Amino acid sequence: MYRTHYADAVNLSAIGRKVEVAGWVHRRRDHGGIIFLDVRDRTGLVQVVVEPADETLFQRADALRAEYVVAVAGEVRRRPEGMNNPDLPSGEVEIVPTRLEILAESQPLPFGISDSNSVEEYLRLQYRYLDLRRPSLIRNFFLRDEVLSAIRHFFHHHGFLDVETPALARSTPEGARDFLVPSRTQPGNFYALPQSPQIFKQLLMVAGFDRYYQIAKVFRDEDLRADRQPEFTQVDVEMAFASQDDVLNLMEQMLHEVFAETLATELPPFPRLSWQQAMEQYGSDKPDLRAGEPLADLSSVARGLSWPILADAEAVAGVVIRQFRPSRKVLDGLVESAKTLGSRGLIWLVKANDEIRSNAKPLGEEGNRRLTEASKLEDGDALLVVAGSKWEILQVAGQLRLNVARDLGRVEDGWRFCWVTDFPLFEWSAEEERLVSAHHPFTMPRMADWDTLEDDPLSARSQAYDVVLNGVELASGSVRIHRPEWQERIFRILGMSEEEIQVKFGFLVNAFQYGAPPHAGIAFGFDRLIMLMAGAKNLREVIAFPKTARGTDPLMQSPSPVETSQLSTLNLKLVSP
Repeated sequence: MYRTHYADAVNLSAIGRKVEVAGWVHRRRDHGGIIFLDVRDRTGLVQVVVEPADETLFQRADALRAEYVVAVAGEVRRRPEGMNNPDLPSGEVEIVPTRLEILAESQPLPFGISDSNSVEEYLRLQYRYLDLRRPSLIRNFFLRDEVLSAIRHFFHHHGFLDVETPALARSTPEGARDFLVPSRTQPGNFYALPQSPQIFKQLLMVAGFDRYYQIAKVFRDEDLRADRQPEFTQVDVEMAFASQDDVLNLMEQMLHEVFAETLATELPPFPRLSWQQAMEQYGSDKPDLRAGEPLADLSSVARGLSWPILADAEAVAGVVIRQFRPSRKVLDGLVESAKTLGSRGLIWLVKANDEIRSNAKPLGEEGNRRLTEASKLEDGDALLVVAGSKWEILQVAGQLRLNVARDLGRVEDGWRFCWVTDFPLFEWSAEEERLVSAHHPFTMPRMADWDTLEDDPLSARSQAYDVVLNGVELASGSVRIHRPEWQERIFRILGMSEEEIQVKFGFLVNAFQYGAPPHAGIAFGFDRLIMLMAGAKNLREVIAFPKTARGTDPLMQSPSPVETSQLSTLNLKLVSP
């Protein structure tokens, strides 16, 4: 046996007992002829004190270097007074060894095992197995395991079946770019790695499984960013005979229970906003509720002003900043920031000592008064005003709201969830010059919008919903279409011919002809959830072996060339770009 205790279990309760620990030498210190070793395992550190009385043990300890792998057996004793380390579970005790065994030696490391070290990311990922020894990363994976266990327990308790769906599927171009896998036995044909188990879980509802979930690995060939990887983990859920409210209520309950169990945090109820409300109040369909009050809608008061720039604008939005006394330099910077975000300019008003300063002389005293009253400005407050095309200007105002809150350090602590519902059903793709599904083509429209789908598709709302946490989209879902004639109608609006429908989605439409129940579902980005719960700034901090921002793996050196013989077996030939 290499160990009887992990480091965090060597505490006051173990005093006088014989224990065995195993791990890595985190630090070796020689103090006045006594060698102190900090032995590290995944739970933390424990101190081992080697005295010169045992010459063999002392010489062995003297030969140790950082990251050597050791096994230690000995007796636990209380540390001398004044030598405690309150930051460690084992900080009041130490081990006096009777056996010290070197299990493996280590070469000097390319970087130190410390959370305080600033190491270039490529080097960290190249030696990821060393990077993962850092205590903060280990804590992230303990949290990941706890959250996953809580989620599985919740779904099992609520009657869901864990069903694995295929990793080799059909390419469905209505979505992100697929990762393709050539078929050796069917030359010229390809599988696709799943972007989502979407179609399979809908078929499981047709099959009568009723409640399904899966911790699924999914793949999307998209440009990467801090909260996106080419392969990631998804908590995938589907429910038959379920409405939108059924899904929202149960998933909110799940998040409440997970946070209570893993972070000992009681969450408040999640507010629900329609997509239009979210855009009008926060300028985003992923609103961060921590960044101050909602935007001020100044459109109606602006129409009564004599200045055409505001009076003739489709929309006028204001960002209220409470108790803000900026310099002219800061205000000029905000004007440039608004232009960078897409606004033609920015009007600012500052109320101080019952007087109003503004950079917009054409407003006059009356215009300034109306805007400050409409935005409920108080003494010491400031107002930033942007005007223009409605949806564009709301996004500019929303981003200004976030930027100011971050710059002033006013983003609140804590967890602020909300639901966003009633997303547009379709959107116009300028790149493809056609209508595309805003969510996916299996999303049910709002029942009130069925009659005008063909005549005014861009005004149609969907029964789609997202849950947002601190300004990050955490999950997305929808009520699904379950009648074949409804599904074919949506496909036709998207410009698909009958032949194309059969080729791409015939198996799904055909399945719906055999009694498909109403159903709805949702999928959570599990890695994003852990990233936020752990307070990490990047998904790579909560994924064991992630890719870089360019989609490469420095550890395995992938993607990589393959042998010509492998391509020949697949009937493929490389073409130079």
